[in-house]
Amino acid sequence: MAQIKRHASAQWHGSGKDGTGSLTTQSGTLNATPYGFNARFGDGKGTNPEELIAAAHAGCFSMATAFQLSGAGHPPESMDCDANLTMEQVPGGWKIAAIHLVLKAKVPGLDNAKFQELARGAKENCPVSKVLNAEITLDASLV
Repeated sequence: MAQIKRHASAQWHGSGKDGTGSLTTQSGTLNATPYGFNARFGDGKGTNPEELIAAAHAGCFSMATAFQLSGAGHPPESMDCDANLTMEQVPGGWKIAAIHLVLKAKVPGLDNAKFQELARGAKENCPVSKVLNAEITLDASLV
């Protein structure tokens, strides 16, 4: 059985609200990238875990869809995907409640019914969808 392992790290200094942190990824794409309370719960500069999860989901789903389409003999010409994450306050803290994926794809020669079937399959089977404990919805359209 094949395995792929990836690594990321977080450093944090100070309290939850007033502290500061940084994130670094194995690839170096993030290298001591700042994050903190204001970037997470407000409009402060820096990243936050939720936007990174949304980016990971958009990327994973897009690649999974490309594999689904290509496997069906219809490689996509282009795809644009937005992942809109909703976080809700619940007793004891916060939770990622939902992610809504919006996909616009240019796939020559593919009818909409088959496109919808393949996009749904990608949504259900991409690794990020599988790991999330959230409602995942999809609007997919051919352009």
